Amino acid sequence: MSAWQRWLEHPEHVWVRNAFLQVHLWVGVGAGLYITLMSVSGSILVYSNRPSARFPVEWLADLHGNLVSGSTGRLVNGVGAICVTLLCLTGAVIWWPGIQHWRRSLTVDWKAHFGRVNWDLHSSLGFWCLLLVLMWAISGIYLCFPQPFSALVDLLEPGVPSGKLRFGDQVLFWLSNLHFGRFGWFSQTVWTVFGLVPAVLSFTGVFLYCHRMIYKRISNPNT
Repeated sequence: MSAWQRWLEHPEHVWVRNAFLQVHLWVGVGAGLYITLMSVSGSILVYSNRPSARFPVEWLADLHGNLVSGSTGRLVNGVGAICVTLLCLTGAVIWWPGIQHWRRSLTVDWKAHFGRVNWDLHSSLGFWCLLLVLMWAISGIYLCFPQPFSALVDLLEPGVPSGKLRFGDQVLFWLSNLHFGRFGWFSQTVWTVFGLVPAVLSFTGVFLYCHRMIYKRISNPNT
């Protein structure tokens, strides 16, 4: 059986997939609390520009953008966004369950036991919301570390046209707006609801990790 056939039929036996799984596992556990914090605070901040907002907007915005720690918090936040990007990319690789089971990984069996529901939620939400979470992660990196992005635009489009924004500058502007869903009430509603997806992925991922460790302990009590 070739490597490609093993990947199609039994990806759990492919060493690259297992290596990506370990990276995904440990980064996810290490960044779980951070992801949950950013997810919940980001969902609330979508509506922070409305006059009717009554929660402490400035403090929450500082928490979401700088972890209430100035430039140091912004640096940590940028590293966290890089971790989320890494989780998205590794998750996209390890999601594939094999050609016989891929349809099952797109849905949730709500009648199954709690552990199975957690697995289904993590797998299906990760698949359907991959691009959205990846967009938040990359735009989060940009908002924390704008200089490399601006330098790339300068490299690709040297010089500023008179009275016009460069295409790259427009892309960065849209990337910033995409992060917060600033396109009207509909996008704000979608962003608020789906903004909680990273928190759900974090919870289900940590649960699966703990369940896996407990199972190993029970199966191998002497290790």
